[in-house]
Amino acid sequence: MRNVTDRVSNPFGMDPPCERYVPGYGDANAHFHVVGDHPGVHGGAETGVPFTGTPAGRRLQRALHDAGLLRSTGDEPTVENTFLSYLHTCVPEGEPTDDDYAAMEPFFDAELRAMAAHVLFPVGERATEHVVETCTAHDVDALDVATLHATELRGSGWLVLPIREPSDWESDDAGRLVDAIDRLRSTDYRRETDLGRFVAGNDPYLVR
Repeated sequence: MRNVTDRVSNPFGMDPPCERYVPGYGDANAHFHVVGDHPGVHGGAETGVPFTGTPAGRRLQRALHDAGLLRSTGDEPTVENTFLSYLHTCVPEGEPTDDDYAAMEPFFDAELRAMAAHVLFPVGERATEHVVETCTAHDVDALDVATLHATELRGSGWLVLPIREPSDWESDDAGRLVDAIDRLRSTDYRRETDLGRFVAGNDPYLVR
């Protein structure tokens, strides 16, 4: 299925229950979905675009640019087959509670499934725990994001590549991420099988 829209910001028309929020941004048919925590951590409260306006966001943007997932960086980055969004899209007053995240989960889940990207890049501990728990069969009890940084995990229909919190990156973390994305893009990361031979007609029927 292909989403038909030319909207870059909030292409699926999400309307979360808050006055200020930072909607998903990018290509509605992207193969790569970058998932952050919330605007208070990764930015965008002033620009309305995820991963902008903070040192952590700018650091991540530079790495994504170097890996070919952004054509340009800044407050309105130009994406390359990429979608950016947050687990908790509302601009919080202070730190969101577990109940706050639970209230936002249906909106994130709907966007995740509408996107149907092939590769998920959860950023930071909270996003990584959620994506690994809900989209893979891996145990999250002893999850170490620093160890998993830029490491591929097989998921339930997705390939997951966790990203360490950019504020905590050490000298080689950006390079490791760029190298990992380069390797990933050189492979058949979509891992699709054409079952068209089992249905009527000549059109392909791709599943993963």
